[in-house]
Amino acid sequence: MAEQTLKEKTAKGFFWGGLNGGIQQLLNLFFGIFLARLLSPGDYGMIGMLGIFMGIATVLQDSGFGTALISRKEIKHEDYNSVFWFSLSVGCICYVVLFFCAPLIASFYDKPELTNLSRVLFLWLLISSTSIAHSAFLTKKLMVRERTKIEVSALFVSGMVGIILAYNSFAYWGIALQTVTHAFVGSVLRWYYVKWRPTFSFELKPLKEMFSFGAKIMFTSIFGQINANIFSVLLGRFYKADQVGYYTQGNKWMTMGYTFIWGMIGNVSLPVLSEVSSNLERQRQVFRKMLRFVSFISFPAMLGLAFVSKELIVISVSDKWLPCVPVMQLMCVWGAVMPISNLYTHVLLSHGKSNIFLYNTVILGILQLAVVTCMLSWGIYYMVLSFVVINVVWLFVWHYFVAEQIDIRFIDVFKDIIPFLLLSIASLSIAYFVVSFVNNIYMSFVLKVLVTGILYTLLLYMFGSVIFRETLSFLWERYDVRKEKREE
Repeated sequence: MAEQTLKEKTAKGFFWGGLNGGIQQLLNLFFGIFLARLLSPGDYGMIGMLGIFMGIATVLQDSGFGTALISRKEIKHEDYNSVFWFSLSVGCICYVVLFFCAPLIASFYDKPELTNLSRVLFLWLLISSTSIAHSAFLTKKLMVRERTKIEVSALFVSGMVGIILAYNSFAYWGIALQTVTHAFVGSVLRWYYVKWRPTFSFELKPLKEMFSFGAKIMFTSIFGQINANIFSVLLGRFYKADQVGYYTQGNKWMTMGYTFIWGMIGNVSLPVLSEVSSNLERQRQVFRKMLRFVSFISFPAMLGLAFVSKELIVISVSDKWLPCVPVMQLMCVWGAVMPISNLYTHVLLSHGKSNIFLYNTVILGILQLAVVTCMLSWGIYYMVLSFVVINVVWLFVWHYFVAEQIDIRFIDVFKDIIPFLLLSIASLSIAYFVVSFVNNIYMSFVLKVLVTGILYTLLLYMFGSVIFRETLSFLWERYDVRKEKREE
């Protein structure tokens, strides 16, 4: 791929990824506000308790082969075909197992209602298994525009289903059927946009070739799911469903912000880094540029979200959700550095180092599990705080292994990241003092957003941020192109 072509594809990927993330989060915000006002913390808690089972089953049906497909230099029909039939088979097996294990899950949480709820919710797994290969195809071909249409459409239709059911007093069933609808619409549209079709011939050879890489990704992802859902399990087992609901709600808002940011780059970074992996100097340059772009967006967005969390929660979903604010604020700190951590892992995967990815994630998961369990008696706030601190510190471990692959110095990464962190903190600090005299919650929210945004933009301009200017230049070029097309 020529350098100019690489730049164009990467820039377009960021643009469509950002557009996709922006529209998705606006829809998430719209539907989330309605659902949170109609449903109780306990309703969210019921779904949250099943999150770990959904997460692990999702990993098993993919088994790392989706990532393995994306990382391969050349892919044939047989590769996609083998992954399709494998994913579909595992998805069916997982659903049958979970169907019969539903009473055990309900017994573990002492919630008899979970038996029927889980059997319906897990249909999401069965449906989504039909489009794993298609999703990998979209990512490999950098079809970000098509992914945007698919994900936005699925979110809109499923969101409407959730609101209608919640309004008609279906409680947590509304969230469950919303999830199933999202999987159905998404799978149908992936089949529509991806012209590749499976055949009834099945070959084990492609799976064997990808097994070593894919298996490590699978085990890594399983530990990742355990880490991501550890709070829901512990809180659901030792606390009330309301506490799970507060954690789920706070984490959901953080996830919305993080998804927007990572959506810009996540579907582009691994294919692009894999494309230049044979040229270490070029890959180092691409990685650092991605790092600067992520920091430029992530720090002001996620720390800003923590800054306005109280006002946002009260205005959007009412003060009955106020207990989720401290959780949301802490999780936003983690969300600010998570894209950086993900970029590190994509460098490792681009060099086929799924073993390092696995070992690091397993050790991190065991450490998190031990520390969070020890903090169980201290309450949810300190559990989340310890979780965030461990993940932030672990960035140094990821850097160590990436440095071995591409010979990048920590001081260079520090120079790429810290300016945006400091400018974000400065903007937020000034905004805090400017708005501190305002008592009206609506006015406080608006001023915090405006003052922080204006200050951050001015500081970027004053200090001559290259990423800031390149982003503005690209957006202006896109505007000119669209204007010319309209005039024609």
